[in-house]
Amino acid sequence: MASRGFEETVLPHLDAAFNYARWLTRSDPDAEDVVQDACVRALRFLPSLREPDARAWFLAIVRNAWYSRIARRTTGSEVSSSIAATVEPVDSALDPEDLLSQQQAVAQVRNAIEQLPADFREVIVLREIEGFSYKQIAAVVNIPIGTVMSRLARARERLAAVLKAPLQMEETR
Repeated sequence: MASRGFEETVLPHLDAAFNYARWLTRSDPDAEDVVQDACVRALRFLPSLREPDARAWFLAIVRNAWYSRIARRTTGSEVSSSIAATVEPVDSALDPEDLLSQQQAVAQVRNAIEQLPADFREVIVLREIEGFSYKQIAAVVNIPIGTVMSRLARARERLAAVLKAPLQMEETR
């Protein structure tokens, strides 16, 4: 595995790494810094790569880079809570009302994910957005598969509760 170069091992996963880092940090600039740190670490530790799944290996480095940044913060405050809005692909088949409804639903789900604690947020993002298997998530987060399954179940329950709350408020009006 060590014979593979940085370009073929790490670069194909930069988009996934940035997406994951953005969910962890809640900030585009912070995510860019985390991914840059992770790339430096990946380049340094590339000869030690023994796993066939470079994507999970690299995202584990991204996660570790994020936790290292948090540990270095002297203010003790949480990572910046501002998240830059990402441009969603526009479905040209939708009429303006349906498009607005779709955009509101996406914003609502993003907001709900933002409200999750970091340990739940990262497993949800890795599973539902990045499409990782339980085994891959366990490798990235460095926890047993049973813990991955437990965190996912609890994260999904919290997401459902957060997403259900606005509906209940509308029904009472």
